[in-house]
Amino acid sequence: MSEKPAEAVIRAWARLTRAQQRAQGEIEAALKAAGLPALAWYDVLLETERAGKGGLRPFELERAMLLAQYNLSRLVERMASAGLVERRPCDDDGRGHRVAVTDAGRVMRRRMWPVYAQAIERAVGNHLTAREAKTLGDLLGRLG
Repeated sequence: MSEKPAEAVIRAWARLTRAQQRAQGEIEAALKAAGLPALAWYDVLLETERAGKGGLRPFELERAMLLAQYNLSRLVERMASAGLVERRPCDDDGRGHRVAVTDAGRVMRRRMWPVYAQAIERAVGNHLTAREAKTLGDLLGRLG
């Protein structure tokens, strides 16, 4: 393996990074314009809702999230203060806790989804045919 990637690989990396930043920025702007919380909040609400009543341990939540979250404990604390998630004691570890979505959190996630979905369509879907989107999804799936 060479030390330097091929020019096509470098170009693909740069375009992938720019596209992700642009799309995420557009989605964040749409949520903000609608008076809704940031995209990371949606991610936490979705994953805790998927987990069911038991919720997730913080490390499980971080692993499940679509977005990188370096300050997950602060994010969860803000969301708990807003009444969207709650921390519950962990039955099998007296020192640990689980994060679970509240009814208000479920309502908020449902309010956020239409804005998020439209922003995804504007940022990605409007630029690709259905076939191109499938091909891109398949290719990106090979990266992780």
